[in-house]
Parts: sequence; C-alpha cells; structure tokens
Amino acid sequence: MKKFRMENLAYLTMLFVVFVGGYTFLRYAYHVADQWPFSQEFVLVVLGTIATILITAMLLNKQTEVELKKEQSIKFVELKSSAYLDLLDLLEELMLKEAVSRDDLVKMQFLSHKLSIVAAPRVLCRYEQFLRAFDKTTDDARIDRRDSDEINRELGGLCVEIRRDLVGEIDDATDFSRRDISRQIQANVDSLPG
Repeated sequence: MKKFRMENLAYLTMLFVVFVGGYTFLRYAYHVADQWPFSQEFVLVVLGTIATILITAMLLNKQTEVELKKEQSIKFVELKSSAYLDLLDLLEELMLKEAVSRDDLVKMQFLSHKLSIVAAPRVLCRYEQFLRAFDKTTDDARIDRRDSDEINRELGGLCVEIRRDLVGEIDDATDFSRRDISRQIQANVDSLPG
C-alpha cells in the first residue's frame, strides 16, 4: 500500500511539474514566440498528451491493485471452502463408522491445523466447542445414537458460523436475519431422522 501511495505521489508530482512547466512555457511562448504560427496550440497538445498519459498510468496502477486484491480474496475464499468441506467430509466419514480410530483422531488434528490457518475467529471458537463435544462423546471410541445427536447439534452450530464466514454478506442482503438462518439450520439438524 505504501508503494502504491509513493507511485501516486510520483505521478502527481510529475503531473504538477508538467502543468506548471507548461504554463510557464506558454506564458513565455505568448510573450516571446507569438510570431510563430500554432506554437501555443502545439504546446497545448503536447501538454494534454503528457497529462493524459500520466493520469492513465495512475488509473491503470489502481485498477491492477484492485484486481490483485480481488484475486487474492477469491483464492482465500476457495481455500476456506476447501478446508470447511474437508472437515464436513471427515466428520461424515467418522459418523458412518462405529468406532473412532487413532488414525481418525490424527486426521482430525491435522484438519484443525488447516482450519487454524483459514477460518474466521468466530469459526475457530465454535470449532473449539465442537471439538470438546466430539471428544466427550467419543471418549469410549464408539459413536452411538446419543453421541451422534450431540455431535450433529454441535456441528449445526459450527455450520452456522462457517456459513456466516463464507456467505455472511450475501445473507445480510436477504430478508432472513442471522438469527433466523441459525434457527433454520438448527431446526434442520434437529429434524434429521436417525
């Protein structure tokens, strides 16, 4: 950002120098060289061209910076989405098993590290609550129906935060409040057969 400001300052300085120099030259041209035909018009064309080039360069630099930020933002959202979907896939795999193995716990630990890199702070806090519930319900390394219900309830709360992280701005533009969306997600989880 500092580099961009320095570039803008340099362009503005050059623009100022061109206009002040051009004005000074025009004043001189009017008094000294007014006998030459079209001298003032030629100077104005050159000054206008230089000013246009400088302004265009400033605008192109700004556009490039905005496009780079946009690309970074898109890549980061893709990375987040991938980590969140990996989490849900792993949890689906674990819930389909009757017992949680050591390898499953190692996968869960590494997925926790991935999330720590990309997840929003609210997601991380809710994920910690989920991990506590998951750890408590799988103490005996088995997942029964009651354990599954508890994990699904906590996962529903985690999904609310994940949704807020990924599409919160889009949700804010709808008629549903965050509380309505949260209630709907929890109602969907609670109404699951099983």
